Amino acid sequence: MKVVILCGGLGSRLREETEVRPKPMVEIGGRPILWHIMHGYAAHGLSDFVLALGYKAEVIKRYFLDYYHLQRDLSVDLSTGAVTAHDGERERWRVTLVDTGLATQTGGRVKRLAPFLDADGPFLMTYGDGVSDVDLTRLLGFHRQHGKLATVTAVRPPARFGGLIFDGDMVTEFTEKPQIGEGWINGGFFIFERGVLDYIDGDETFLEREPLERLAKDGQLVAHRHEGFWQCMDTLRDLKLLEGLWETGRAPWKTWPA
Repeated sequence: MKVVILCGGLGSRLREETEVRPKPMVEIGGRPILWHIMHGYAAHGLSDFVLALGYKAEVIKRYFLDYYHLQRDLSVDLSTGAVTAHDGERERWRVTLVDTGLATQTGGRVKRLAPFLDADGPFLMTYGDGVSDVDLTRLLGFHRQHGKLATVTAVRPPARFGGLIFDGDMVTEFTEKPQIGEGWINGGFFIFERGVLDYIDGDETFLEREPLERLAKDGQLVAHRHEGFWQCMDTLRDLKLLEGLWETGRAPWKTWPA
């Protein structure tokens, strides 16, 4: 089953990092956030990836072209140029890299991937800038059970400020930035049937506008509520939060073995 990851946006709100690389290549713990996202899927046996590239596509292409050798010790025969790679990290992933255009919107990027998706059956899709501990196996089972065209993972965004619980005027509990309901939002981690592509007109289409709005109106969009961890990487503040969690060994999205 294919896993689509949107990797083509400009990442303008994280310009401190994205001047020289696309947002999915911004690193957490010395690894691109894209690597973290892909490991999350692979932990559930989902390892056939289709990446929709755009802004600085060459950076992501180069990363995967060099990946096999850069993760290993090497012996180089300078007389012949022959390279021998020794044992090292070995992900059994298949990665298809598709340049979907610099200015193409999210829906248009998905539509352009049609030739690279399975002829029938669903595909998974997410954004290249967010991590979660969502149970993808459970999510897939939920999608198959309801039988509609689309499933979206609904999450509660982390609150920006500390939460207070009162007894009269007395504060009985203070929770630093709890992940509480300011309402449910789109957390990515979609599952789509191919019929969803018929709801996307072309390059100018934002997936989050007409296609999802029409799917909802037609009764074809179902939400899977995820109460666990979810965090996007929109700003430098978000990046520092994720870095801190990884460095202290408390990264909730790390669902794969060491």
